[in-house]
Amino acid sequence: MNSITVSPEALQRFIQSAFTSQGLPEADAAQVARLMTEADLQGSDGHGVIRLPQYIKRIQAGGINKHPNIHVVQERAAMAVVDGDNGMGHLVVSRAVDIAIEKARTCGVAWVGTRYSNHAGPASLYARRPLEHDMLGLYFAVGNANHLPPWGGTDMLLSTNPIAAGIPTAEEPPVVLDMATTVAAYGKVKAKAKRGEQMPAGWMIDRQGKPLLDPNKAGEGFLLPIGDHKGYGLALIVGLLAGTLGGAAMGRDVIDFNADFKTTTNTGQAILVIDLAAFGDPALFKGAVDKLVRDIRGSDRLPGVERIWLPGEQSHEKRNRYRENGVPIAGGLVGDLHKLAADLGIAPLEEMALA
Repeated sequence: MNSITVSPEALQRFIQSAFTSQGLPEADAAQVARLMTEADLQGSDGHGVIRLPQYIKRIQAGGINKHPNIHVVQERAAMAVVDGDNGMGHLVVSRAVDIAIEKARTCGVAWVGTRYSNHAGPASLYARRPLEHDMLGLYFAVGNANHLPPWGGTDMLLSTNPIAAGIPTAEEPPVVLDMATTVAAYGKVKAKAKRGEQMPAGWMIDRQGKPLLDPNKAGEGFLLPIGDHKGYGLALIVGLLAGTLGGAAMGRDVIDFNADFKTTTNTGQAILVIDLAAFGDPALFKGAVDKLVRDIRGSDRLPGVERIWLPGEQSHEKRNRYRENGVPIAGGLVGDLHKLAADLGIAPLEEMALA
């Protein structure tokens, strides 16, 4: 099918309709749909509506608890561990962030980890949340499938294990870093496949160490870590913090949710929230960040470089542009969503786009 452009509101209605058709409570479906739409709005198209068919398969197979009891199982003044009861990851992590924000108000800093969570979309969604409260957020997660071997090996024992940071500003767009510990997140590989594009050399290699360019053959190889052995080490540490520390899956215990739709994944995430007021006047901090941002943006450039970007600026610009002009949906994905709508008995995305 041809690619289309849809309003964020239409996209959110479609996603919410799909979830409610499968028995997710209305409020939960609305929250997950909003976060998935935010992912597409900021250009994180490997983690937005492209994941909807996969989520629906897990719900239908019983791999997701539609009515979870998300609750705290370990707690001290500045920390908590949240058991997600195998609910949608977006709901579990949102609860963890809310708890961390409240604890940071009292303690100045708070760490909240999750266990028995699920895939929750792009890390930046959650690192950004504390910004609304003059707080900064650091987010860590164990990926939902192992695509990375230890450096020099071929046995995939690690995942993309992302890191995100949200740093508040006064007038400039917030500084928001969202990165996998692999050269590319696996969601980007899936997005390339849907768009019928090849992967750049350096994203993946096959088991003979040769470049793997066809995203449809991703199962024949594995992702490469950023910075060679340094990225491997970083992926390991992130997994220990986001997974092992909170009692979530890591290493061989990680379930490949791309292939197994029924087994509980026990996904782990962690959010660290810091209240700026605990360190001084938040306005002074945000003003200092603004100054640094402008210094970096205005610094001398190499020949041929038109602009120096700060982390999060391109997503910020996409968010503004897509809100005004609509979110582009690739033709291959449109076809998948059309079939999904027919299977679920809901209005297709194309009709909601016209509503």
